[in-house]
Amino acid sequence: MDDEQRVDLGASLFIPYRYTEDRMFRALQDAGFDDWTLAQCRVFQRVAPDGSRLTDLADQAQMSKQSAGVLVDQLERLGYVRRVPDPTDGRARLIVIEERGRRAVEVASATLDEILAEWKTYLGTRNFTLLHQILEQLREITDPYAR
Repeated sequence: MDDEQRVDLGASLFIPYRYTEDRMFRALQDAGFDDWTLAQCRVFQRVAPDGSRLTDLADQAQMSKQSAGVLVDQLERLGYVRRVPDPTDGRARLIVIEERGRRAVEVASATLDEILAEWKTYLGTRNFTLLHQILEQLREITDPYAR
């Protein structure tokens, strides 16, 4: 393949992400979670299982604290999240996922499982496993939020 036909590596990594995000968002809409935007979902997906601080969500979503706060306010009004006192810091608040949000997470997780099963079938178990291992390794030097 000559250089003009080759897609750059960054785009090659982004295209499957975009496909996954679009398909999960459509599945959420089809399941009745049709009252939120993709921007709200992008913040919501970063809420940790035990809750997250607004500053962390904003940082991970690469937006200002004010922008993230507006989106969290909207998500709270829609019943996806709730703000609660942070048990480790009385001055801080945590954003936690509400029951409605947990139901949305179940739909998104099931959709992701379907997508990954399709990719595994398409690529074959060996290539799929290798891809996963390589991306996990690359995450070590590219993801400041890797735990």
